[in-house]
Amino acid sequence: MDDPRVADNILEVDAIHTFIGQFHILEGVSLAVRRGSITVLLGRNGAGKTTTLKSILGLTPPRRGRVAFDGKEINGYRSFDIASMGIGYVPEHRAIFRNLSVAENLKIAERKKGDLERKSEFIFGLFPDLKRLIKLPGDHLSGGQQQMLAVARALVADNRLLLIDEPSEGLAPVLIEQMMAAIRQLSATTTILLVEQNFIMASQLAQHYIIIDDGKSVQAGAMADLVQDEALIHRYLGTAVIAAGEKKL
Repeated sequence: MDDPRVADNILEVDAIHTFIGQFHILEGVSLAVRRGSITVLLGRNGAGKTTTLKSILGLTPPRRGRVAFDGKEINGYRSFDIASMGIGYVPEHRAIFRNLSVAENLKIAERKKGDLERKSEFIFGLFPDLKRLIKLPGDHLSGGQQQMLAVARALVADNRLLLIDEPSEGLAPVLIEQMMAAIRQLSATTTILLVEQNFIMASQLAQHYIIIDDGKSVQAGAMADLVQDEALIHRYLGTAVIAAGEKKL
């Protein structure tokens, strides 16, 4: 009999090993993302979180291990083909086209003609500032507006899974609140795998977590349990996380 828990997972990563040049970055990362959830990858800087996202998408293909999306193994597929299956990616540092307008940045994200027109109401409902700034070049946007554009660009095509890397990086607190609200709204229709250094933001958004340490997945579970486990937070994320969260968690 099929295990119903497997059917609930839109993404499964089993013991992947990824190299960048001669460096062995991921040394056995495993994770599962439940359909309809927000799941966060946590860990100190350099732990391998961004490389995990890139490995899922085939940008840094794993040499060993298994990646399956919606029940289909995607190891060895080109990044373009993996994305076309319904995986969107918001890289760290935004990576928008600074010389193109907001409209042009969105338009080039289409997979099929008319994608942007079909999604524009939803996108501008999430990020109304982008509609007002539609003709402005990317390098004229603030950091927060660029981050909103980076997320919006991943919404143009139909995606069942979004990989979002550090959405709060460099944002003022008021913009972090706006980004959190947008991600919550987005999660009603799209499964999200998030990398986020801001533990307060991560703990308020995600239902599930995976901790990566030194290229290995070391712990996973319900976020509600993690916020109560100071020993685990201290071991893998640091005392600063506990201090920052005392008044908010």
